Amino acid sequence: MDAIRARALSKTYAGNRVVDDLDMTVPQGAIYGFVGKNGAGKSTVMKMIAGLTTPGGGEITLFGNASGENGDVPGDVRRVGALIENPGLLPHLSAFDTMMAQALALGVADPKPVCRALLEQVGLGNVGRKKTGGFSLGMKQRLGLALALVGGPDLLLLDEPLNGLDPDGARTMRNYLVRLNQQRGITIVISSHVLDQLERMCTHYGVIAHGHMVREMTAEQAQAECGDSLTVRTADTAAALAILEDRLPSDPADPVRFAAEPDGSITIAGGFDAAEVSRLLHDTNQTVLELAAKSRDMEDYFVALMDDTRTEGSR
Repeated sequence: MDAIRARALSKTYAGNRVVDDLDMTVPQGAIYGFVGKNGAGKSTVMKMIAGLTTPGGGEITLFGNASGENGDVPGDVRRVGALIENPGLLPHLSAFDTMMAQALALGVADPKPVCRALLEQVGLGNVGRKKTGGFSLGMKQRLGLALALVGGPDLLLLDEPLNGLDPDGARTMRNYLVRLNQQRGITIVISSHVLDQLERMCTHYGVIAHGHMVREMTAEQAQAECGDSLTVRTADTAAALAILEDRLPSDPADPVRFAAEPDGSITIAGGFDAAEVSRLLHDTNQTVLELAAKSRDMEDYFVALMDDTRTEGSR
């Protein structure tokens, strides 16, 4: 079963279509990295999933329970914990009192030990009585996560939860989220501009641009597409490409992929052997003008997807 299944989701604010015919699938038990530029529509999508705003169109299914005909959120929204944009904190309340208010609103049994334990887990055990008005941004983010966990949700929606955290704090938060996923089976959707942090914990990714889902993939697929490649340039591109496609050994488990580029070069990716490519071209008397190995950075890959402009021209 999928934790989230959104189909043809849309939302318009002041005549601006901020989410446009978006499809999204988050498998149950995944840590799903939701990637996009500021203004791409990430927060709006999360708000619709959490039931904080009504979709303008489309359908949301949570754990198999679909939204109603009028866009009403499914009943399983009760299984969702959310930290979207900024946690709503009252500055005159302490962290503990804020947690207690949330726990009482949700009907949590024996709330005091639950609230103390959650504050301890997010690194706020020693500041529970401090008023939130004096909290740093990082402390507010930690408290926001603790609030999202009150009630024991099965799905967490976290919008930029690493904002304001120093490197050590970000690592601690990342490891805590991974433990929640692995030990308690909580499905997590997390947006972040810190792509290297996502790379260290996500099992799946979704890339959004201009309110439209550009691509969804597993972490393994993303790694494969960011793997090493080989640029080949010869005096006769067509002949070299035909020879390589016909004669270069390929492992079915990691097939070699070829692409003829507009500049006349050939890009080879997948399970290739650069030495074998060079030998094959030499043995077939191809004049090699360039043979260069490249490694694509994960950040460059996602930035290229986020720069997708296909949806802008279709409006």
